[in-house]
Amino acid sequence: MVDLMGLDRAASVDDLRRLAKRRIPRFAFDLVDGGAESERNLRRNVEAFEEVALTPRYMTDVSEIDTRADLFGQTYAAPLGVAPIGMLNAFWPGADLILARLCARENIPYVASSAASTTLERLAEAAAGNGWFQLYVSGDEAVTESLIARAEAAGYTVMMVTADVPAAGKRDRDIRNQLAVPFRITPEVAIELIANPRWSLATLRHGKPDIANYADLLQGATSYADVQRTLITPGFTWDHLKRLRDRWGGTLLVKGILHPQDASGCAELGCDGIVVSNHGGRQVAFGPPTVEALPGIAEALGGRISIILDSGVRRGADMLRARALGADFVLAGRALAFGVGAGGAAGAQRAMDILKLELVRALGQLGATSYEAVGPSALIGSSSRQ
Repeated sequence: MVDLMGLDRAASVDDLRRLAKRRIPRFAFDLVDGGAESERNLRRNVEAFEEVALTPRYMTDVSEIDTRADLFGQTYAAPLGVAPIGMLNAFWPGADLILARLCARENIPYVASSAASTTLERLAEAAAGNGWFQLYVSGDEAVTESLIARAEAAGYTVMMVTADVPAAGKRDRDIRNQLAVPFRITPEVAIELIANPRWSLATLRHGKPDIANYADLLQGATSYADVQRTLITPGFTWDHLKRLRDRWGGTLLVKGILHPQDASGCAELGCDGIVVSNHGGRQVAFGPPTVEALPGIAEALGGRISIILDSGVRRGADMLRARALGADFVLAGRALAFGVGAGGAAGAQRAMDILKLELVRALGQLGATSYEAVGPSALIGSSSRQ
């Protein structure tokens, strides 16, 4: 049973994270919550957002606030989409479809991971026109072509190519938890399953989570490393990206951009946008927080293509911080996943409601009547007002 009182009292994404941690076995919680090595980037993504100060402005009528954002010819209800998360059903059974349906209700994008526990076709149907498809480029071109063709047939018009996986991230929590494929029940795991009966029973009902879009390829996998080797592409180059641009007739985004020159390269190849991302701190611990990388990238692009930012979004004000620094839109993964872990569909809705409330109140404090009215003048130290 969902602890509705707990959800009602959740005032922030961090509150939902704490609720989720109580309901989910450690090995499953760490799969989503953890980051690479020391987890420096995971922490700094959030901390760097908090260090971006915005200037409140008053004596403006903000009784009517418009949170809508236009992107790629579509108007969304908020400048927020759900970032792709692989194997999310291991975090909470049915999580993929819960979030896809949330996006359909809320009119925001849902990015279906090619490493999701649910097929890209089912996710497209659940997202009801708001689905984007995220592609891990396989070393086997036939596998990549099959996924692209399936995405086209399912009706996706936006494809996001993840570029930041030339090597598997070293995630110390997963090593300590002995995360394995196929899933093994060790004595330690058995104790956690008994201690988290809601998760265990829900998993029994839904069945063991897997990577649905690669099910045939992974039948012989014996470890999580085998899974990662299927998804990483050490040989992915600009030539490969150009071929993908030529192959895909819809909107093409490149995810994992942290350097201005790489951003410019994507624009020159005809990509429609980039996602400034460090994979939520899950690939490396030594890189920059995305919000620190953003200004230089925005300057280099000069408005040529759209900029989306992810990694570290935990507050409604983070959407405005990103906007002021040059982003057009943001994605959040863990923030919504924690809601699902805290209370299933009701928890996902609670996470969304918290973020929307914070966004509206932050806009009011900035004296801005719409999201799209926010610009660099909102930053502390700016002397101009748009």
